[in-house]
Amino acid sequence: MQTIRLKRTSTADERARPGPGRDLGPLFAGAATAVAGTGALLALTDSGSSSRGPFALFFLLAAPAVAIGLALRGLDPFARVLTALAGAVALDMLIAQGMLATHRWSWRGGIIAVTAISLLLLLLVLLRPVERILELIRRRAGHIRSS
Repeated sequence: MQTIRLKRTSTADERARPGPGRDLGPLFAGAATAVAGTGALLALTDSGSSSRGPFALFFLLAAPAVAIGLALRGLDPFARVLTALAGAVALDMLIAQGMLATHRWSWRGGIIAVTAISLLLLLLVLLRPVERILELIRRRAGHIRSS
């Protein structure tokens, strides 16, 4: 079986753009992280805040979507976002279905399960380059021994 790697060609839009809108990506990412973290914190502490529901819902969609989106590095941005959101909804529904099937439903358990699975996915994506480096070291060590 052959592995097909997707390589993106750099375009003029991907280079550093002059102007005031060039730093909005990291700003939006930081704001989204703050909103998602606040949502998880408000939900787990059982706060009576009116923003608990929308922020917790944003967390339930954003946490798995970010983990899935990072695993899909080779896709174009629109396909990556769409696939990550669909995967996040599917993951949330599978967690809810599993909890209902085992008669262990709780909203706090759902938040914790989504957090744990999202962190596990993120950890697997982040450890993937380490795995490649270890494989390269093993190949070189085998090549040196056989010489």
